[in-house]
Amino acid sequence: MGQKPFNDTFLKACRREEVPYTPVWYMRQAGRYQPEYREIRKQYSFFEINDNPEVCAKVTRLPVEQLGVDAAILFADIMTPLKPIGVDVDIVPGKGPMIGNPIRTVADVNRLRAIAPQRDLPFIGDTIQLLREQLSVPLIGFAGAPFTLSSYLIEGGPSKDYHKTKGFMYAYPEEWQALMDKLADVTIDYLTYQIASGAQAVQVFDSWIGSVGADDYEAYIAPTMEKIFTALKATGVPTIYFGSGAAHLLPIWNHLPVDVLSIDWRIDIQAARALGIEKALQGNLDPSTLLAPWEFLEKKAKAILDQGMAQPGYIFNLGHGVFPEANVSQLQRLTKFIHDYTKK
Repeated sequence: MGQKPFNDTFLKACRREEVPYTPVWYMRQAGRYQPEYREIRKQYSFFEINDNPEVCAKVTRLPVEQLGVDAAILFADIMTPLKPIGVDVDIVPGKGPMIGNPIRTVADVNRLRAIAPQRDLPFIGDTIQLLREQLSVPLIGFAGAPFTLSSYLIEGGPSKDYHKTKGFMYAYPEEWQALMDKLADVTIDYLTYQIASGAQAVQVFDSWIGSVGADDYEAYIAPTMEKIFTALKATGVPTIYFGSGAAHLLPIWNHLPVDVLSIDWRIDIQAARALGIEKALQGNLDPSTLLAPWEFLEKKAKAILDQGMAQPGYIFNLGHGVFPEANVSQLQRLTKFIHDYTKK
């Protein structure tokens, strides 16, 4: 695989440069929908895969080889950097990340340590270096954004409403800012380490930020994201910011020093551009359409592509991650359609 010419179409789109076709990759493109991944999980837990560079590289590489996508994303979890800073976290099948020592008090915020990725997470750097030798497409590193990380830390696990998280934010603004500062430093140090190890772009996942109103985002979160993306800009690699249900935040995000905004299906690309978004855009097929008949999926993808191609700087993706019920052959067919339809 390393002998193939390097395909930098994704990186060009991030920089809003001319591309020969629309690049595509899929959030959570390595995972439970793949029979091969399910076999690997019979032998290893999630974190055991992370800790083993050869296995982790294989899992990361698999969808590139299987689907023909234009970028790989490091196989890890947004919880990965939390263990070294003192968080008791486990990925529970059917539930997601569960926190054994959730944040309830100021003392809980203060006990969180700084991260030293080279010491604490050497296997991440080893996996990235291995993948750079093996891949002929760019490798995307990633991390969770402070709000989304804090939602797990405060709620103790997944939540539908984030009442405890936002309640903490409103009731203890100074302690909230201390938590944001700590998690911002973790995010910067972790992503900088990934980039130094060879990641060619990085995405910050703020999956649950849509639960926050625009005014609260401006007051409690925007300064933290400004700090993170300003620090990452110094590395020179493209940065991507993803949030679910966050169309109301796009005008604010447009002022952040980030290169690509990744949107979900609740706002179409044309509407996002009409808001004055001048950055590159990524998205935004509803993952549920992967279960639809091909004719329906093709029509949806075509409409998204027509809007995306209207301006430079567009990357096809889902509006959220691939889910276990998705079909490999459907994703293969979709990837081929995207390439064939947009080829110049």
